Amino acid sequence: MHARAVAVTATALLATLCLLVTAPGARAGDGGGPPGIVAHRGASAYAPENTLAAVDKAAQLGIRWVENDVQRTRDGALVVMHDESLERTTDAEEVYPGRVPWKVKDFTAAEIARLDAGSWFGPAYAGVRVPTLEQYLRRVEHNHQRLLLEIKSPELYPGIEQQILKVLADEGWLDRGHVADELIVQSFSADSVRAVHDLAPAIRTGLLGTPPLADLPAYSGFTDQINPSHGTISAAYVAAVHAFTGAHGRAMEVFTWTVDDAATARQAAGYGVDGVISNRPDLVEDAVLGD
Repeated sequence: MHARAVAVTATALLATLCLLVTAPGARAGDGGGPPGIVAHRGASAYAPENTLAAVDKAAQLGIRWVENDVQRTRDGALVVMHDESLERTTDAEEVYPGRVPWKVKDFTAAEIARLDAGSWFGPAYAGVRVPTLEQYLRRVEHNHQRLLLEIKSPELYPGIEQQILKVLADEGWLDRGHVADELIVQSFSADSVRAVHDLAPAIRTGLLGTPPLADLPAYSGFTDQINPSHGTISAAYVAAVHAFTGAHGRAMEVFTWTVDDAATARQAAGYGVDGVISNRPDLVEDAVLGD
């Protein structure tokens, strides 16, 4: 654990989590009907991704779920950023010209806080900053939204699962209501998803990717969702996932990504997916729910 990371023992976490229910909450689509719509990195077609501005834009569009990506700085802070490098979505190259390749893990939280994370998207967003996980959680809470949190590249950040859970607990996101209905934690790493489940068994989890169906019995013990790219699935695949019982005793779900046009959204809904993750969540919502 890094210098600023607060050490949390598994025993302490489990003591906190014993107050929580272990039954799953409502799916993003609120159960049984059309798929739920999730704003990918916030409403990232309309505001710079993974910023508070993108969260607010999703709220303005009436989107209840937002997705984000979490990484760790050199001094142990958790920040919301998709790429391992700061180069694409900030002005790190100009502010820190000698620090190629501008990896998140090589910068302190204070250094990242100096960066402009909005100008690349458009002048209206000049000066937007990279949020910490704490700042992001507070904005999502303020907007009465729900969170699909992705642990990004956990192999780079040993112990990040425990640290994320500590922040979630400190920010009030591990109470009964949040865990039941407002939070899902996902990753491409099965080991990371398993670690979250072992530390906090009440939390719903998702495994990103399109694993072979033969692997699902092993995954179903610690995950509730299989979340694949839309181009890798079919109605048969979705139905096969639904046939398995997930970690919380319900049929496993499928949230698919990243769907940004009406035709693909209708196709995914026709496959029976439970959630659709989109940079253009308003367009997708109109396509699958109608006007």
